[in-house]
Amino acid sequence: MKIEKSTIRIKDIARLAGVSEGTVDRVLHKRGDVSAKSLEAVNKVLEEINYTPNILARSLASKRIYRFIYLIPFHNEGDYWSTVEKGFEMAMPEFSGYNVSFEKACFDQFDVNSFNSVSEKLVQNMPDAVFIAPIFKDETLKLTSKLSEAGVLFSFIDSIIEEAEFLTYYGQNSTLSGYIAAKFLVEDLVENDKILVIRTKRKGAVSNQTRNRYNGFMSYLNEKGLVNKIQLIEAELLDDNEVANRELLKKILTDNTNVKAAITFNSKVFRLARKFEILGIQNIRLIGYDLLSENVNYLQKGVISLLLAQRPEKQAYMSAKDMCKKLIFNQEVSRINYMPIDILIKENIDAYMHFLE
Repeated sequence: MKIEKSTIRIKDIARLAGVSEGTVDRVLHKRGDVSAKSLEAVNKVLEEINYTPNILARSLASKRIYRFIYLIPFHNEGDYWSTVEKGFEMAMPEFSGYNVSFEKACFDQFDVNSFNSVSEKLVQNMPDAVFIAPIFKDETLKLTSKLSEAGVLFSFIDSIIEEAEFLTYYGQNSTLSGYIAAKFLVEDLVENDKILVIRTKRKGAVSNQTRNRYNGFMSYLNEKGLVNKIQLIEAELLDDNEVANRELLKKILTDNTNVKAAITFNSKVFRLARKFEILGIQNIRLIGYDLLSENVNYLQKGVISLLLAQRPEKQAYMSAKDMCKKLIFNQEVSRINYMPIDILIKENIDAYMHFLE
């Protein structure tokens, strides 16, 4: 049975094909210029819709609600995870017509016990699909094993656990981003120079994302024979005690006078930049991740030398879109989808931010 023309809309076809409504209109009416790539995308969707059983019509007739849950860390407005949430919020009105509802479940990203508690509640009230930020690798694998046993589809955002049976992953190639960060950080460093590597202390486990980026970072140093030439000074800061963090950093820099570069593998590099500014520390090359407003501010001021960004809103939106394609239209989707690694410096950040608006 084919989907009736009255059921499917041009904007539905455009969304599934990843093109504009005008492009779909030109293809349907065979008028105007359409690129070969767009033509192929639209025709592929038309073919799939024409020969796929009318799953959408049946779901609407039965009033079935598809429950999607996104499992991400607690956050405040302006934090990295607030931009991820905005991506899901972008998807909500677009897919509400297909009886899809989105729910948020949050955990403390610095406490593995919090993740376990929220995961248990999720399993007790199984949704139709889950989007997971896999901060804690082992605990995430326990959750995804239960989801797989129940036949619940799940996707990863922000970082990946390749051994899990996920539907899709949208995000950086985390290991590659760490490799790239090292390449820029060690530029011009000489033997006996020191690099400060900062992490945030967590209860129970190291962040999956942090581990992957760090592994990529070390891969570059090993490949270039720098491990025994450049000393790494590794330190853990507390998430909730900036005074103690400042004193620790002050002591490290007093005891180590040859620190030439610093890096943190999470989105809060602005906290390190702020301490550098307060302590009057200059001439240390500082690299971090993500377009938080405070990160951008310190990049523009020259305290942060470079940011690596990853378009988190797009990660969440595309994950939601692919889940709908799979569950509602039974269409195939690409499993691993690496986002571009945007390399931003003081000289190009203003133009970049302008075109994000």
